[in-house]
Parts: sequence; structure tokens; C-alpha cells
Amino acid sequence: MSIACSINLNTTLTAEQRERYQNGDQIQKLLASMRKVAIIGLSTESTKASNMVASYLLDEGFEVIPVHPKADFILGQKVYRSLAEVPFAVDVVNVFRPGHEMWDIVDQAVANGAKAVWSQLRIINFDAGSRAIDAGLVAVQDKCIKMEHGRYGGMLHWAGMNTEIISAKRRVVG
Repeated sequence: MSIACSINLNTTLTAEQRERYQNGDQIQKLLASMRKVAIIGLSTESTKASNMVASYLLDEGFEVIPVHPKADFILGQKVYRSLAEVPFAVDVVNVFRPGHEMWDIVDQAVANGAKAVWSQLRIINFDAGSRAIDAGLVAVQDKCIKMEHGRYGGMLHWAGMNTEIISAKRRVVG
């Protein structure tokens, strides 16, 4: 039995859609196995959510691959103009772009050899998500990768958030 459970606050997804695109067990496995995260739409502005997520992931030891049409470096990392320009496979393609852009992003993720496409909060395109799944990728939609990592890593409760996870296991830091 898994310690994963569902936080359904403010979601617009049905129970069936949550099972398909927000499955706790699947998210935990993905978070445990990922090392390289390409962030599509990573902002150069430190106050933007995408930049905060990237900074968090870097602090947690992940390799972040910024994808931005104009910048050369973000958070000290070399920037690629598109996912198609990234010369190596990534584990997760984390998306901070509108849902209607997901089709092209999924195509690029498949071509890249990525294992998953993860669209952030309120970014939803079920057709593109189904296409990713049909191509063998994991598809997560309408979830924040930073929040999910913190939730399953046992850190969000330190900030007073109810993670809906009950465990006596303490996270080892460092």
C-alpha cells in the first residue's frame, strides 16, 4: 500500500482525469527517478513561478535545462531555444506554456526521448496528454512539480501545509 493520496483542492479535473494525469504512485516514481528536467517557458525574472521552480530544483540537486526563445543563460544554466535543440535526452519536460502549445511540446518530448511531460498548475490539454501516454511517456497535468516534490519529500508540512501524507519517516537532509 502506498502512502500517496490525492490533494483535490481547487482542481477542475474529474476523478477519472485525476487518476490518469495526477496518479500519486506514478508521480512518486517519476520524482524518485528524474534527474534532468527541461523547463519550457522558464522565465528570466526571479519573481515568476517558473524561475522559482527551477531554482528549487537546482537546490535539490536536479539538472535544470532552461528552454527560452531569447535568453542565453538563466540561473547560471545554458539556455536552449526549443526542446528540439537540447542535444541529450531529458527525464521530464516541465511546461510553463499555455495548453494549446502542448501538442508541439509533446512532439518534441517524444523526439527527445523524454520519459515524461509535466504541465504545471492550470495548464491542461487532455488530447496532448493522451498523445504523450500513447507514445509511452508519463503525462502529468495541472500539478506543480515543486509542490509535489516537497510534498512527497516531507518538506511542505514544515511550512504548515497539509500534505495528506501520514508517515513517521523523517526526511534525511544533506
